[in-house]
Amino acid sequence: MTSSPQLASSAILEREGRYLLVRRANPPSADMYAFPGGRAEAGETPAETALREFHEETGIAARNPVLFETYDLPPRESDGAGARHFFLSVFTVEADPDRVAIAGDDAAGIGWYTAAEIFDLPIPESVRECVEKLEALARR
Repeated sequence: MTSSPQLASSAILEREGRYLLVRRANPPSADMYAFPGGRAEAGETPAETALREFHEETGIAARNPVLFETYDLPPRESDGAGARHFFLSVFTVEADPDRVAIAGDDAAGIGWYTAAEIFDLPIPESVRECVEKLEALARR
């Protein structure tokens, strides 16, 4: 029997051609770079999850979440026996430009990266796809 996917959300903040990424400290995707995000709490909407997780992982209060993409992420063999199925909602967000990002408890690191730099990092495929779409939109 297959269980329903667990809901998760992430948030994309871009400043001057750079995207804010965290290096994950915990599974899934430990030691990979990704947009700040995580699992939904009971009763949260996907947008609320994105804003809460973004604040927890970066110290920045984001606003105006706009749904950008969704992903059905079944467990991968490389994630091990306890891997879970996630449904990920990815939002673009805004934040005050003078706010400095500080890595939260479940982030091993944090930084601003250009698309070219991101593509050289260990990233989930969903991050690659989102950055490629955002860069294509920016060129239009």
